[in-house]
Amino acid sequence: MKYQKVVFLDRRSPPHMLTLVLISGVGALSMSVFLPVIAEMSKYFNTSYTLMQLSISLYLVYTAFIQLIVGPISDRLGRRVVTIISVSIFVVASLGCYLSVSLESFLFFRLLQGTIAAGFLMSRTVIRDIASDEHDSASRIGYVAMGWALIPLFAPVIGGVIDEFAGWPFIFIFMALLGFALLLIIFFDQGETKRFKDSHTAFSLKAHVELFKSRKFWGYSLTLAFSSGCFFAFLGGAPYVASEVHGLSSIVSGIFIGFPAIGYFLGNYLSGTYSKEKRTSVMILLGCSSIFFGMLLSLAVGLLTAPNPYVFFGLCVFVGLGCGLIVPNASAGILSVNLSLSGTAGGIGNAIMIGLGAVLATISSSLLEGSNTSIPLQLVMLISIIVAFVSFYFLLSKTRSH
Repeated sequence: MKYQKVVFLDRRSPPHMLTLVLISGVGALSMSVFLPVIAEMSKYFNTSYTLMQLSISLYLVYTAFIQLIVGPISDRLGRRVVTIISVSIFVVASLGCYLSVSLESFLFFRLLQGTIAAGFLMSRTVIRDIASDEHDSASRIGYVAMGWALIPLFAPVIGGVIDEFAGWPFIFIFMALLGFALLLIIFFDQGETKRFKDSHTAFSLKAHVELFKSRKFWGYSLTLAFSSGCFFAFLGGAPYVASEVHGLSSIVSGIFIGFPAIGYFLGNYLSGTYSKEKRTSVMILLGCSSIFFGMLLSLAVGLLTAPNPYVFFGLCVFVGLGCGLIVPNASAGILSVNLSLSGTAGGIGNAIMIGLGAVLATISSSLLEGSNTSIPLQLVMLISIIVAFVSFYFLLSKTRSH
């Protein structure tokens, strides 16, 4: 059964678009709100920037693991129960981060915060549950992503402001309160969208084998992973570039780090507007081209001129634009390989994306340690999008041959 009407705060209908924005948006906020204060936190815990950056890379590893778990669970038990449990854990973990007095305890609760990443998958899976086809779901994902794309734009600034006036630990109090408010909204608004008919057939070994053998699934997944890898590498290295290479304050760092979100908002708008009219492959190709252009120009200017934060962060807008074109369309492609296993497929695809992102974030931060230039980060980001192009060509060549 597909619901024809969405009513806000009515559990008999699918969740409202605002709820879907918040479900995925709080996860985006938790990833970036404290980026401007990582250097300050490393001093508080008396550790190196590289070890403190584990709060990002280990967080990403954990969120990848969560995707593998919640996808199949949501296919069996539904989307609502998974979302409620994940947000509840996030609230408790945020309070744990605030109360932590050692790096070990902080990293433990920071990992648990990553459970909120189930919202990324659940919001997209809900959309695929109620959409008519792959292109319709790509369009809807694009519009929803427009909303939460604004959150990474303001989140680092919010984190910087909280740090300036109350100290960085209160960033986690802010997250706990936000998570609790989201939990109330979900409880009263998110109706179940999973259709449970033919569940025995859907969960057969044969169905899973066919999913893993699908060239479409792997093509979309690898393209999504390596294109998004540019942004994850940015997350791993941008705080160091802002504070150590360019000497920016936490508030100004937050503003610059939020630049890619401007492009991401625009890219998602274009996806929402044109994905139903154009093929998803066209939108993905445009996205890859945008990232490649931005990073190639960024590297060239970086090699020829003195370090300039406006050049580096400004050109990263093209990274956000490209991701805004790629993520909704590639995600819709992954979810459409097998509708009965959309949660499982989406979870695996997201796990690949986030797992690779964790690796690239760690590599970029390690290469930047002690450096006085952003060139190592630019190289990692450029190589990542080149591999995404190769993966996309593999996808196109295989689908054209069938």
